[in-house]
Amino acid sequence: MKTDIEIAQEAVMLPIKDVAAKLDIQEDDLELYGKYKAKLSEEYLSKIQNNKKGKLILVTAINPTPAGEGKTTTSVGLGDAFSRLGYKTVIALREPSLGPCFGIKGGAAGGGYAQVVPMEDLNLHFTGDFHAITSANNLLAAILDNHIQQGNELGIDSRQIVWKRCEDMNDRVLRNIVVGLGNKMDGFVREDHFVITVASEIMAILCLSRNMKDLKERLSRIVVAYNYEGNPVTAGDLGCVGAMAALLKDALKPNLVQTIEHTPVIVHGGPFANIAHGCNSVRATEAALRLSDITITEAGFGADLGAEKFLDIKCTSAGLAPDACVLVATIRALKYNGLVPKAELNKENLDALKKGIVNLEKHIENIQKYGVPVIVTLNSFVTDTEAEIEFVKKFCEERNCDFALSEVWAKGGEGGEALAKMVINTLENKKSEFKPIYEMEMSLQDKINKIATEIYGADGVTFAPAAKKQLDKITEMGYGNLPVCMAKTQYSLSDDQTKLGRPQNFEINVREAYVSAGAGFVVALTGNIMTMPGLPKKPAAYGIDVDENGTITGLF
Repeated sequence: MKTDIEIAQEAVMLPIKDVAAKLDIQEDDLELYGKYKAKLSEEYLSKIQNNKKGKLILVTAINPTPAGEGKTTTSVGLGDAFSRLGYKTVIALREPSLGPCFGIKGGAAGGGYAQVVPMEDLNLHFTGDFHAITSANNLLAAILDNHIQQGNELGIDSRQIVWKRCEDMNDRVLRNIVVGLGNKMDGFVREDHFVITVASEIMAILCLSRNMKDLKERLSRIVVAYNYEGNPVTAGDLGCVGAMAALLKDALKPNLVQTIEHTPVIVHGGPFANIAHGCNSVRATEAALRLSDITITEAGFGADLGAEKFLDIKCTSAGLAPDACVLVATIRALKYNGLVPKAELNKENLDALKKGIVNLEKHIENIQKYGVPVIVTLNSFVTDTEAEIEFVKKFCEERNCDFALSEVWAKGGEGGEALAKMVINTLENKKSEFKPIYEMEMSLQDKINKIATEIYGADGVTFAPAAKKQLDKITEMGYGNLPVCMAKTQYSLSDDQTKLGRPQNFEINVREAYVSAGAGFVVALTGNIMTMPGLPKKPAAYGIDVDENGTITGLF
């Protein structure tokens, strides 16, 4: 069996100008990054801003398991299927992070015959957007420390610096560090921290900004520290917003690539959904909607994280509303939720399927609470049995939820046609009545409680004393009307990753909260979630290589 990278490298790509032509984009409207990648120019984005919007389909999934779900694979294959059926289609995805690519998760370009290409470029440096975000983040950190060194005119309390440095790599030793060691000219000694680039507020800002003016306004609102009186100090106060924006000038433009079957794909931005808001950029989604009949987009991890944030943060911020939601599951993952060991997932086990399908049930209920029609798709494996498939199909239909099998990994767009036709049937017969799960006027604590009880199924929320104090301070500062971005494990509906299925009788534990004033949301950290991941005992990096011809191997 061929690996994903072998399939991708055997694909015959079209020059990106030919892919763009499918959307009536002229070569002069592109900023080329070689033959197969391009950015959409600012002039072109302005030109299409009044185009009629197409339909928006959100792809999400059950909680991820080691068995695999294939959310991005489904998004790509579904887009190819719509193209095969004659619809003008654009897929809008996030950019992969280097951290998990070299860690344990691997890349994020789809899989099998439903992939985005060039796969190696996408999973590595791509067009340099993440490097620009990293540089802008660390410029702000350097300016902050330099301001203190050069006399501290703003009266910054070095014990209350909240801005962290970042890099796009899993590196646990950088979570908690000491900077400024050495002599007097080497700065003030203080504790500092790193987050992974996809958790940087600048990543979120880039993804939620509509244009350069909006980007600069958001950058200026970033709270970097507090002064001795306890008042916030912002990036605007430090006077470096223009320089940060200059670093982000090109990164702000969405990237255009293609699938193996030459369907246009706009890939832009990449915040993680377990520690950030988990959606590609508003600019990418808006451009896709104005260029297509059908836009396929996705949100990270399970629907309790990515979809909730897509609906409550991105949609409310950008005025978007999905027309339907595709919820991805696999028989293997459902049986894993039914507590079957990974080694035994290939065997038919209806009892375990019945136990584990409650995870899917909760996600169906959650999406329906937003008033969005749901189509469940099973990402097909050869080990799935007819009895197991029929059980899931009946289960979904009993819950007013359409169902289709997806075979895109093995068959590409052809294997997604049944799902695409079911999505069209849903669009024609069920109207989306989208509304967020909470009102912005609610208190921050009430918003957190609403998400915990309504979406996760918790009995309630416990707030650590520090979190209570922080939320009170954030409200006092005038940010109480912002949406909440929950940082929580992706592996469970609870904040304990060992609780599979549909946990009962649990509480969500909020240990810390902070405001991302530029992004426009308040982050609540739960359980033991970390904003700087670590590498596993045997990182994926061990298997990655490049030969004398420049051909990369080992990416997956």
